[in-house]
Amino acid sequence: MAPPGAFGHLSLALGAAVAALGSILLIAWRTYFPGGGRWGARWEPPLAAGQLDFSMRQVLVLGLEGAGKSSILHYISSEAAKDRTAPTQGFNSVQVYADGFQIDLLELGGSQNLRFYWNQYLSQAHVLVFVVDSADRPHLPAARQELHWLLAEDPQLPLVVLANKQDKSDALSMAELHRELALHTLNGQREFFLLPTSATHAALATATSIQRVKSLLVELLSQL
Repeated sequence: MAPPGAFGHLSLALGAAVAALGSILLIAWRTYFPGGGRWGARWEPPLAAGQLDFSMRQVLVLGLEGAGKSSILHYISSEAAKDRTAPTQGFNSVQVYADGFQIDLLELGGSQNLRFYWNQYLSQAHVLVFVVDSADRPHLPAARQELHWLLAEDPQLPLVVLANKQDKSDALSMAELHRELALHTLNGQREFFLLPTSATHAALATATSIQRVKSLLVELLSQL
């Protein structure tokens, strides 16, 4: 007889495996059948048929569950107001166009059973975006651990850390987050950015707008 809890662990493992397989299939589908993203929005119109010679770039979007990754993807692809975003159970994807190249933003779920698979997608990424909840101090040690595990896997991948939920009254400052995430330990081999963000419709016209993330990603990817 299986020990107590064994079936529960097996269920979690199978769920994570299914989610990972889904992500792999999504990437393959993006490669061979390019098209609109989940929200169907683009920064620029796609190129006409017969002109599909633009370069492709992939941005990997990671972070703990509840950090606001899905909301960030939504406001990268659309400025339409959104009241609520459900937690990501497997992955989300957004495809946008800018400056003559295609950007695939792939978000993987941040639950504990899915984090085991994060590093498998680093080799396909051109930029890593790591999202943290600035107001969730108790989970910052876990975020720091997961971030540095990823950075050890790829010492040179450009990194953009988004200090999300800056609209919260108890959000930590950039200096506090820089310290809590031990970003001072990063070596000079990696391009690194820390941006304050608020993934809300009301913040689109503020200094923490997701529009700044768009501009930074376009700039970074244009240099590749």
